[in-house]
Amino acid sequence: MTLSTITLSKAEEDYLKSIFRLQQETGQVNTNAVAQDLKTKPASVTDMLKKLKAKKLLNYEPYQEFKLSAEGKKTALGIVRRHRLWEYFLVEKLGMGWDEVHDIAEHLEHVSNQRLIEKLDAYLGYPETDPHGDPIPDAQGRMKVQPRISLDDLPPNTGATVCSVGNQSSGMLEMLSHLNIRIGTRLEVKRRFEFDGSAEIKIRNKPLFVISRVMAQNLFVTYDQ
Repeated sequence: MTLSTITLSKAEEDYLKSIFRLQQETGQVNTNAVAQDLKTKPASVTDMLKKLKAKKLLNYEPYQEFKLSAEGKKTALGIVRRHRLWEYFLVEKLGMGWDEVHDIAEHLEHVSNQRLIEKLDAYLGYPETDPHGDPIPDAQGRMKVQPRISLDDLPPNTGATVCSVGNQSSGMLEMLSHLNIRIGTRLEVKRRFEFDGSAEIKIRNKPLFVISRVMAQNLFVTYDQ
């Protein structure tokens, strides 16, 4: 599968990426979910859905849940690919913080010149994940997805490595940086507190510290070999 190169407006691309993300979470998507995700009115969503259906990017019927067509999925994967490659470039080559790059990549992802993206991918060494641990689709739309569990489900005293972050808000990422938690950080849960579900965390050569259950639920890890 070669990723689609269809020309779309910025708004159309934003909708496709939103639908793709929601579809990954729930399988089917509804108008209210897209409106909430994009902070717009359901009536505006309905108008855009009709446009995307006319371009054969969406399987949509009024008042029903919907999903991307095969062509729509390819197009959305191309947008996701560009976004995550730019995030990787900004962090790894320009030295920006992982909490700084999302909004910039939101703009850069709409630069859709295929040759540029292929050159960027090659220049970066064909990375498989972005700075937040999310898989980067390759030129054929394939993503390497590794088994993972949330830190909230990690058994105590079990070695694990942080592989991705669920909530990627700047506030969350800033707090993780403050706690010296990054992609690739090795840690253990030493204790859980029944009162609020918070967890005591151990990182090698660092004092024990406590994180909230919400943070633990948004940190994903793989078991150490």
